[in-house]
Amino acid sequence: MIKELAWNTFKNTGNINTFLELKQVTDIEENIKAENYEITKSKGNNNSGENSIRF
Repeated sequence: MIKELAWNTFKNTGNINTFLELKQVTDIEENIKAENYEITKSKGNNNSGENSIRF
C-alpha cells in the first residue's frame, strides 16, 4: 500500500524525492522478507536436528 501511494504521488508530482523514498521502502521490505526467511529456515534446521537425537 505504501509503495502504491508513493508511486502515485511521484507520478502526479514528479518529485524525485518521493521516488527515492519509494525505492528505500521497497529495499527495506525485501530485506525484512529475506531476514524472516533466514530466521525461519534456521529454526527449521534446529528443530529437525533435535528430533533426530531422541532415543
